[in-house]
Amino acid sequence: MHRRVLLLASVLAPFATTYGAHAATVTPFTQSAFQAAQAEGRPILVAIHASWCPICAKQRPILGQLEADPAFKTLTVFMVDFDTQRDVVSALGANKQSTLIAFHGTHEMARSVGATDPDAIKGLLNKALA
Repeated sequence: MHRRVLLLASVLAPFATTYGAHAATVTPFTQSAFQAAQAEGRPILVAIHASWCPICAKQRPILGQLEADPAFKTLTVFMVDFDTQRDVVSALGANKQSTLIAFHGTHEMARSVGATDPDAIKGLLNKALA
C-alpha cells in the first residue's frame, strides 16, 4: 500500500504546483469524490494518464496552465492512473491513457484521446463549463 501511495504521489507531482487562489482543484480519482462533484453539478475533467506515456507528458504542462486560468477556477480535475485504476478506466469506457473526459455534473460533454493541442484541450475544458 505504501508503494502505491508513493507511486501515486510521484505521478501527481507534476500537477501539484501551486497556482494560487484561482486554480482548478486537482485530486486523485475516487468514486465517492467524483459522484459528489457530479451531484453538485460541478464542471469536471477526468484525465486518464500513465507515468510512462509520452502524450500524457505533453498534456501535463498544458493542463497545468489551463487549470491556473481563472476561467477554470470552478473546474474539478480528477486524475485516474491508467495502470493502477483499471476498474475506473473501464467504467469510464476509456481504452487508452491520455484520455480526457469533460463532464458537467452527471453529463459527459466531450472526450478526447491523445490531444496535445492547447486550443483543443481548452475547448474540451470549456465544454465542461457549459
